[in-house]
Amino acid sequence: MKITSYNVNSINPYNKQPKNVKSIDSKSTFADKIEISTTAKEMSVSSTYSTERAEKVKKLKEEIQSGEYKVDARKVAEDMLRYYRY
Repeated sequence: MKITSYNVNSINPYNKQPKNVKSIDSKSTFADKIEISTTAKEMSVSSTYSTERAEKVKKLKEEIQSGEYKVDARKVAEDMLRYYRY
């Protein structure tokens, strides 16, 4: 089989299509907008909570390391029952 280029246009049809180019001079009216929820605002303000929590965790770690930390078995059992009943 022999392939020849008889009666074939060698012109690319895609070159004739107009290009949609936005001009650099045109100014867009779109502006970015950020909205922060009230919950996020409250979380950013309550940094004292995180410091208090860190101090509590540090204290618990020290008590566990020294062997002074005691678990109240009755309270744990009551909390487990309350959790699994509801």
